[in-house]
Amino acid sequence: MRHGKKFNHLGRKTAHRKSMLANMACSLIEHKRINTTVAKAKALKQFVEPMITKSKTDTTHNRRIVFSKLRQKDAVVELFREVATKVADRPGGYTRIIKLGNRLGDNADMAMIELVDYNELYNANKPNKKTTRRSRRGGKKKASSSTTAAVDTKATNEEE
Repeated sequence: MRHGKKFNHLGRKTAHRKSMLANMACSLIEHKRINTTVAKAKALKQFVEPMITKSKTDTTHNRRIVFSKLRQKDAVVELFREVATKVADRPGGYTRIIKLGNRLGDNADMAMIELVDYNELYNANKPNKKTTRRSRRGGKKKASSSTTAAVDTKATNEEE
C-alpha cells in the first residue's frame, strides 16, 4: 500500500529520477527557463525550491547539501551567487509553471517552468504601479486648473 506517499515517480526508477531532476534543475538555474511536461515541471518545482531557499544563506553546509543534490559545481556557484541575490527578499514561490498546450508527437501536456524574478514581461508592470485613487467625477483637476488660469489672466490684465 502507498498510503500518504504523494511523490510522483514519473515512471522511472529512483536513480534515473534523481539524475533527471538534478539535470533539469541545473538547466533551469543556467537558462532561467526550460520547456518540459507538466508532470516533470511540478516534480522539478518541489525539487528545486528548497535548494533556492538554502542558497539564500551562503554557508559551507548549505553548499554541500545543494551540491549533493545538483552534482554540478557550476550550477551551485551560479545558484549561490546570482540567483540567491535576486530572490533574497522573496519568501517563497521562486518558480512559475506556464502551460503551453500539447506536444505534437504524443499529445503530452507541455509547460514552461521559469524562475520568477528573471521574467521581465511579468515583472515590468509591478514597479510602475500607482497607489493613488481616482474619483468618479474627475472634475476637480479641471476646475482647479481653470481657476488658476483665470487668476493668472486677471493678474496679467491688472499689470497692463
